[in-house]
Amino acid sequence: MTMTHYMELLAANQPWNLILFMGIPVVLAETVAITELYLLYKRVFTGPVRWLNKLAGIAVGLYFAGVIIYLIPHAVVPITRNAEWRTAVDMLAVGCYLAGGLPLVLVALQELGLIQRHLSPEKKLAWHLIWIALFLVLGHVAMIAGMADPTVFGYQAAMPEVGGHGHM
Repeated sequence: MTMTHYMELLAANQPWNLILFMGIPVVLAETVAITELYLLYKRVFTGPVRWLNKLAGIAVGLYFAGVIIYLIPHAVVPITRNAEWRTAVDMLAVGCYLAGGLPLVLVALQELGLIQRHLSPEKKLAWHLIWIALFLVLGHVAMIAGMADPTVFGYQAAMPEVGGHGHM
């Protein structure tokens, strides 16, 4: 089965790419989501759960900013330049994965006091929840599209050359 570039990235260099590009950001983002649900439900805006929420929010946003900064020149630009996209489903998977990181960057910027300083703690967490929800939606779209076989959508892989005399 032919893979999307998203799946190829996660499958390559096992287990490191899976850990670096999926495991770490998802665990951190879900830590933010779970702690936010707790904080909003309990209406508690200080203490160890809030500290964990803030730390995970900063970490996931800065981490994903690094992922975006790394993948755009090392994957997206070369794939685009060489016209190697494996149909729209491939672009959807990669695009949603990278776009999903942007709300996480917003969480970090807020936690670092660079945006939305004027909001109450409750409103800040509400925005966190919106951004985490957006990350989860985009992340799930990326995963679903990423697991699709591009050949189902019309992609035809190039035939390998045999002995340097053209295609099979």
